[in-house]
Amino acid sequence: MHHATQGQQHRGAAGSAAGPSPRILEPIERLSEVLFGLIMVLTFTGSLSVAEVGREDVRTMLVAALGCNLAWGIIDGVLYLLGALAERSRGLATLRAVREAGSVADGHRRVAEALPPTIAAALGPEELEGIRVRLRALPEPPRRAHLAATDWRGALGVVLLVFLSTLPVALPFVFMQAPRPALRVSNAIAIALLYAAGHLYGRLTGRSPVWVGIAMVALGVALVGLTMALGG
Repeated sequence: MHHATQGQQHRGAAGSAAGPSPRILEPIERLSEVLFGLIMVLTFTGSLSVAEVGREDVRTMLVAALGCNLAWGIIDGVLYLLGALAERSRGLATLRAVREAGSVADGHRRVAEALPPTIAAALGPEELEGIRVRLRALPEPPRRAHLAATDWRGALGVVLLVFLSTLPVALPFVFMQAPRPALRVSNAIAIALLYAAGHLYGRLTGRSPVWVGIAMVALGVALVGLTMALGG
């Protein structure tokens, strides 16, 4: 899973060359990590049978769910770092290309290529020239890109989000002695969290929060079923 770096790619290569992003993780990135962790833990709780579940089954499930989410959180964190390094490398390449452009028009083209198409199309020659001049005025860039402290904090945030999203769904099995009611409460919490995540996603993307929340619950259930059917 490499969804953590998708938000990074939308920040622009030129921006990563000029300095670190003001946000460690964008809201969509944080939301995607929580959803990933939820779906992972649901594949474990969904494997329990209400009719046959016992305390030993619960203990095995909790250990497996926590270990799996921690492992996937670490993997996703490493992928986040790789994506951040690639983004910074692209930023340096863009900065060098602008500084070494053979003409003003070529510099404008380089700047426009580093920007999202919608923004680049809205900028005229004067705006592009302003960006080109400011990029040329920056100090000499390093030869190679390096990870910044914000990148390491972002990777840690990815690990924690994937791992901690396990806890609300797993806690009923810790505090409730009877496995069957605990399973029902756990499923109710998972449904509520999926809806809340969908509701927030709808608000962030300008869609109906209620309908997106309902769709997220359906999508989460379908993904869990697909994962279990494939042996995950």
